[in-house]
Amino acid sequence: MNKKKWIAVTLAALTLTSAACSSKGGDSSGASSGTSAGGNKEAKPQLKSLQIWQKDDYNTYPVAKLLEEKTGYKVQYDMLPQDKPQDKLNLLIASSEPYDVITTNGGSEFKAIYADYAKKGALTDLGPLIDKYGPNIKASISQATLDAAKVDGKLYAIPTTAISFSGSSLMFRQDWLDKVGMKAPTTLDELVAVLKAFKEKDPGGNGDKNIPMTIKGDDPIVVNISGAFGLANSYNDVNGKLTPRVLDPGYKEYVAFMTDMFKQGLLDKEFGVNKDATMKEKFSSGRAGVIPLHWADVPTVADALKKNQPDAKMAYAPAMKGKDGKMGISASSGFDRISFIPKASKHPEEAIKWINAKLDKDTFKLMAIGEEGKHYTFKDGAYMPILPIFTDERNQANNFLMGVDEKNYPTYWQARVRKDPRLFEAWEFLNVKQPAEMRKVDLLGISPFMPEYSKNIQQLGTMLNDYTVKLIFGAEPISGLEAFQQKYKAAGGDASFKEVNDWYTTLKK
Repeated sequence: MNKKKWIAVTLAALTLTSAACSSKGGDSSGASSGTSAGGNKEAKPQLKSLQIWQKDDYNTYPVAKLLEEKTGYKVQYDMLPQDKPQDKLNLLIASSEPYDVITTNGGSEFKAIYADYAKKGALTDLGPLIDKYGPNIKASISQATLDAAKVDGKLYAIPTTAISFSGSSLMFRQDWLDKVGMKAPTTLDELVAVLKAFKEKDPGGNGDKNIPMTIKGDDPIVVNISGAFGLANSYNDVNGKLTPRVLDPGYKEYVAFMTDMFKQGLLDKEFGVNKDATMKEKFSSGRAGVIPLHWADVPTVADALKKNQPDAKMAYAPAMKGKDGKMGISASSGFDRISFIPKASKHPEEAIKWINAKLDKDTFKLMAIGEEGKHYTFKDGAYMPILPIFTDERNQANNFLMGVDEKNYPTYWQARVRKDPRLFEAWEFLNVKQPAEMRKVDLLGISPFMPEYSKNIQQLGTMLNDYTVKLIFGAEPISGLEAFQQKYKAAGGDASFKEVNDWYTTLKK
């Protein structure tokens, strides 16, 4: 068997012979495979699964025992590290570690890594296995979802569809708004007026240390504000073309707006060096009046704020309109995680059977939200978690997912947001109480693997963020924008733009 070059992590090259040989038949380990279509009663082999990081040991988590009982498969679960998981994953794949299933998150970085593995022959083609052993997989996961996970026309992974929602917006100190006699802004002009009042009237009692609004340095294109310039997502439709923010006419206007706020002292003068934790601390300590915040972080930030200032209140602002009526907050789409079977698996058929058994409708529901009357109640179409047992036994159940019941899971999932009234209130405000047109779905979340886009996205994103910070600080003149755009295009922007729009054209047909 020919040797193939592999990812240069710590190994220079890898011979795929052993991986390919070990994948033949699925019973080379000597354990009973139990693959007979006629109901072979031999013991099923123990499977080995590599999962994304979570705080508890998968093997002792209640869901692991439930799945063993319901599927008949005993599974040894290992975890990728919390820090730099992709490096560890590359090493394990390169050394042909015999995992039967590997699950990673479904973000663009891991989509690119998965596609690279597939192209280099390290993954099992799942199409024939699903046709033979995966009726529940086909019934649960739409063909469109499966097609979006294909690489060169073949399916090498089971995708777990993300729940589509708007995640973040601008969070305001409601008590500050009350003190200055104003409401949460609905336009950019109202935002500037509110921030001026926060600066001049000092509702937080901070004097010259008052910070009207703070953000973080690695995310200078601020949610909600950016939507008022048509920049809700990293790529947005401009005259029928998906266009990256820096090439969008709205980008120059956005930078001018943010630069003006910075000059007026309405934006944190230290925002360029702020980390996520720094930004949140400035808000929860009572120094800042506005921050961009994800709804999942609301309880933690609210608790910290309450501890420092017991009378403090906070609330989201609605989507704000720009001068031409534009508005929007990004809404997620695509994959929450992806699960694939490496060629080094000793039991590929059994792995697909296991995933298929997990997607039995009743088993899936038990795994996702537990038992009615024990873990949740159901009334008026809503699943309400019973606490604390839901948190204790199902809070991390989503990490066991390998595909979802796409029809029912969005409803089941809401039980997870109802664990804390503040959590649900924040999610509901952004995703139920706001007009539907406010949510701008990130179309690239559902795109198939695109090699140029995937290769360039991280570098181009960093380039843009660094440049945007410099523009807002005044370290770079806006007159240099065209030169930067040419640099951006040459660094992969042009190739990515072409590839993205070749796909987008097919999507619109």
